[in-house]
Amino acid sequence: MEPSVDKSNYYTDTDEMINWFEKSAENAAAVQRQTLQQILELNHGVEYLKKWLGDIRLQDENAMESLYATMVPLASHADFEPYIHRIADGEKAPLLTQDPMKTLSLSSGTTEGRQKFVPFTRHSSQTTLQIFKLAAAYRSRIYSIREGGKVLEFIYSSKQYKTKGGLIAGTATTHYYASEEFKIKQQHTKSFTCSPEEVISSGDYKQSTYCHLLLGLYYCDEIEFVTSTFAYSIVQAFRSFEELWKELCHDIREGTLSSRINITKVQKVILDIIVPNPELASRIESICEEVEREDWFSIIPKLWPNVKYVYTIMTGSMQPYLNKLRHYGGDLPLVSADYGSTESWIGVNAEPSSPPEKVTFAIIPTFSYFEFIPLHRSKSQSFNNSHKDANLLANDDFIEDEPVPLSQVKIGQEYEIVLTTFTGLYRYRLGDVVEVAGFHKKTPKLNFICRRKLILTVNIDKNTEQDLQLVVERVSRILISKSRAELVDFTSHANVSKKPGHYVIYWEIKGDVDENVLGECCREMDASFVDHGYVVSRKTNSIGPLELCIVERGTFKKILEHFIGNGAALSQFKTPRCTSNQVLLRILNVCTIKRFYSTAYG
Repeated sequence: MEPSVDKSNYYTDTDEMINWFEKSAENAAAVQRQTLQQILELNHGVEYLKKWLGDIRLQDENAMESLYATMVPLASHADFEPYIHRIADGEKAPLLTQDPMKTLSLSSGTTEGRQKFVPFTRHSSQTTLQIFKLAAAYRSRIYSIREGGKVLEFIYSSKQYKTKGGLIAGTATTHYYASEEFKIKQQHTKSFTCSPEEVISSGDYKQSTYCHLLLGLYYCDEIEFVTSTFAYSIVQAFRSFEELWKELCHDIREGTLSSRINITKVQKVILDIIVPNPELASRIESICEEVEREDWFSIIPKLWPNVKYVYTIMTGSMQPYLNKLRHYGGDLPLVSADYGSTESWIGVNAEPSSPPEKVTFAIIPTFSYFEFIPLHRSKSQSFNNSHKDANLLANDDFIEDEPVPLSQVKIGQEYEIVLTTFTGLYRYRLGDVVEVAGFHKKTPKLNFICRRKLILTVNIDKNTEQDLQLVVERVSRILISKSRAELVDFTSHANVSKKPGHYVIYWEIKGDVDENVLGECCREMDASFVDHGYVVSRKTNSIGPLELCIVERGTFKKILEHFIGNGAALSQFKTPRCTSNQVLLRILNVCTIKRFYSTAYG
C-alpha cells in the first residue's frame, strides 16, 4: 500500500513519489478502507481491540467502516493511558499492537500542562521520511534546489531515557533524528543538514543553536533553504544571532570555537570542520553592521544569498511568529511545512507557493485511518440555553454530530480529527479542529483552525486559541504604530480564583512603550472579543475587566527552559497560548512588571 523506502534513490525521482500520492489521493476512499483493514489485521487480538471486537475479524470491505465505528467507541488519551503505562512498565502481552513496542514518544506538555506518552514504532519513522520525501518533491517543482547543496536546519534532540520496563522514551523528533530513516535522508537528499549529529544531539539547545548558526555562516554560499520544525525555533535562533554575530565572526576569522561550547564531542566535530576564513568573516561583519541599523530586516537573504525559501510549520500557535519571520526573511517565500502530530502524520502541503495564512494540507490516506466529527459553533445556542446547559458547554465551543469517514466530508464544514493508527491508537480523538477547504483529487484538503481544548472560559464565554490570536494580532498593531515596539510573545489565563473571574493576558515587549498606549491596548483587547457570551457577561459584570500584564524581557525564555528542563526539545516547543499550569503562572506573575485593567465596559 505504501511505496517502499528506496535507500539508493532517495529524493532523486520526484515524479515517482508524486505519482504515488496522486494515485492514492484519486482512490482515497478505497485506500482508507484498505488502511483500516491492514491496521486491524496487523493488530487482531490485542487486548484493547478484543475488549470491543472479541475475536471478530472485520473483513467485509463494504461494511467495515460502519461496523468498526459501531463496535469500537471514540477514545481520548486517557482511555489509552493505562495500556501505555503497562507497556512502559514492561508488560509483554499484546495490549495495543501485536509487535512488541520498544519506543515511546513524550509530548512536550505545552498543550495540556503535562507530558504524556504516545506509542512510537518504526512506522512512525518511515512515514516521517516518506512525508519529507513527498513534500520535497512538491517543493522542487517550484523552487529549484542545487545538487549537493546544504540546509541550515535548526533541529534539536533531547535526551532519551529508559522506562521502568526498559523501553526507550523521548520526544518524537529525538527518536526520528536517531533513526535509520534520518540517516537515509542525510545521505541521499539533494540538500542535507549542514550540522552533524553531534550538534543536533548535544542536549543543550543554546550550544546547538550557536553551532547551527556557525556552520550555517561557514557554508553560507551553499545553503539552499532555512528550516526547522516550528517557526518559533527559527525566530529564537535569529534573536540569538542578533546578540552572537560578533562572536560567530571571530570564530570564522580565527578558525576557533567560542568558550560557550563546552561539550567535548561538539567541540571536536566543529573544530574538525572549520578553518580560518578572514575574508568570509569580514564579509559577514559588513552585512551585519549594515542590517543591524535596519533592525535586522532581511538578514536571511543577505547572509545566505542562494537561499530559496524558509520552510517550517507556521499554522496554529506558530502564526504569531509570522511577522517576525517575514522581517528576517525579507522577500523570501515562507513555505508552510506539513501537518502532523505526535500521534501521526496527517497531510502534505501539495501547494507550497500558497502563503502560510492560506495553506491547506492534503490528507495522505495510507498513513492512518481518518474519521471526522462534524462540529457546529455553539456560542449563540449556549447563551440562549438554561444556565445549567450553558455550564455543560463551558469547556467546549462546539456541538457534535456522528463521525464520518474521509469519503463523506463536506467543503466548508469544520471537524475534529479522529485517528486509528498503525501504532496502536483506535478512534483516538486528536483534539484538532480543521475545516475542509477542498479536495486534492479525492482526498480532503484541510485548513487547520485550532486546538479544541485551548479555550478561555470564565462563565458562558468560550474563546478559542484562534479567537485569542486574532485579538492579540489586531491590538498589537496599535503597539507597533504608536510606539514602534515589538510584541515578543504572549499567553493567557482565565483567572477564576476570585469572583467575578476575568481574562489575564501576558505580554513580553521589546522596546519602550508609554503607559497610555498600554492602557489603550488593554481596553481594545477587552472590547475585541466578539464571543456573545463574553460580551454579555462583561456588560453584566459576570466577567471582570481584562487584565494586561507586562512581563520583563526574557520571561518566555524562562518558560522555554522550564519545559526543556522537563525533557522537551526546542524542536518540539510551542508557547502555550492559554494556560492554567501553576508553575508557568508563578513564572509569569513573578516576572510581571506592570498591570493594566480595562475600562472598556466601565
